[in-house]
Amino acid sequence: MLYWLTEALATLQPTFHVFSYLTLRAILAAMTALIISLLVGPTMIRRLTDRQIGQNVRSFGPQSHLKKQGTPTMGGALILVAMTLSTLLWADLANRYVRIVLLVTIAFGMVGFYDDYLKLVVGNSKGLSARAKYSLQSLIGLTAALVLWSSAVVPSETALYVPFFKSFVVPLSFVSYVVLVYLVVVGSSNAVNLTDGLDGLAIMPAVMVAGALGVFAYASGNVHFANYLFIPHVPGVGELLIFCGTLFGAGLGFLWFNTYPAQVFMGDVGALALGAALGTVAVAVRQELVLFIMGGVFVMETVSVMLQIASFKLTGKRIFRMAPIHHHFELKGWAEPKVIVRFWIITVVLVLIGLATLKIR
Repeated sequence: MLYWLTEALATLQPTFHVFSYLTLRAILAAMTALIISLLVGPTMIRRLTDRQIGQNVRSFGPQSHLKKQGTPTMGGALILVAMTLSTLLWADLANRYVRIVLLVTIAFGMVGFYDDYLKLVVGNSKGLSARAKYSLQSLIGLTAALVLWSSAVVPSETALYVPFFKSFVVPLSFVSYVVLVYLVVVGSSNAVNLTDGLDGLAIMPAVMVAGALGVFAYASGNVHFANYLFIPHVPGVGELLIFCGTLFGAGLGFLWFNTYPAQVFMGDVGALALGAALGTVAVAVRQELVLFIMGGVFVMETVSVMLQIASFKLTGKRIFRMAPIHHHFELKGWAEPKVIVRFWIITVVLVLIGLATLKIR
């Protein structure tokens, strides 16, 4: 909205052309989302507390978590509100990538919201059934894949690029592309959801990965940078830098309230949406494998659950004291802040490795 306004004003006053720069709008979008989060956060937390929409803590988990019983949940709605408003203000809404990524994010957020609503408001401890939740996620993921495939205009939009190699490109068929997009979007959504088990554990890695994906979006959208760095040039994808900026700012704003000891938890409404957002952006900029690297903490958490389930079903024994793996370290005696910060440090290293793929080819 503000983008279109500044474009109109630029015809009268050339100074307003400065708002056509992606970098400036990305900074403004991040700051806008951050300010919205900080301003709306206290009111949202107070209303969630008044309505007793609080966390239900499992008795068989780490005993240190029992004190979190009743902590306001569904705070991820704050992230979605800040991201959506900031994107509407500063992004070019005529850009198809912005529309697709924003709609996918909101759709996954709605699935998470309904699940949280059933568990925390209605009182159904199970929430959405696993089948229903997965079916809805699958429907959204497949729809996103079909829209991206049908709207592709250059071959680079439907090819798989392997990091650290200049010209290792795998053209994808319709089926392979749809399967890849589906796995990345749905898998990323659930991976972030599994990671969201400690105060600030999921949001900070999501912020860091979003910032790095914004760099990839900016470079891929610029033909000169893309050719110089030997990365795919995807026309129009640079506008996703604005969206990544909103996630960065909204995430930091949420972390203000979610840092240990948390005043609010994001719930499925935030975790499912953030994961889907990261996955969809990675698909758009053709960096699915780099997302796998940078989001290594999310991958580690997911794999730990898969291994735990497989081991118990096959041998009757557990590999970890508790899964996801962050609980394993807690039960080994690590303090919660130590687990959180060390996982953040791991993410910093992995994000740097991911960014290094821009040059090391």
